[in-house]
Amino acid sequence: MVEAEGQRFDFDGLEAIRPELLETFDYEYPDREAEVDIVTDEWNCVCPFSGLPDFGTLRIRYVPAGVCLELKSLKYYLTTFRTVGVYQEHAANRILDDLVAASRPRRMEVTLDYRLRGGLHTVVTVSHKS
Repeated sequence: MVEAEGQRFDFDGLEAIRPELLETFDYEYPDREAEVDIVTDEWNCVCPFSGLPDFGTLRIRYVPAGVCLELKSLKYYLTTFRTVGVYQEHAANRILDDLVAASRPRRMEVTLDYRLRGGLHTVVTVSHKS
């Protein structure tokens, strides 16, 4: 019988994240503040301690300045996290940094709401204001 306790699964490092996939398009109303709210319940990455997958809901709220995030490219970018070992707090900050670099919004907030694991529920929110 194989003992499962203490097993660790392989995962990728942060270099597997591909922010160059992010694309934008011009926001034609830069004088008007429009809050964009993007939500997906398909967020996942990998626990860097065990290699087990973490799942949750990702919410991105932002007010564009000159450009908007193109959604299909955002989905491709987020998919690159699927095999990456990253702590929950670091994942939220990395996403925020990459999205701000790509879109230079007036303000942005990223919230990762992880599914319950081991009796602990974690929600991480980070924000940027220009």
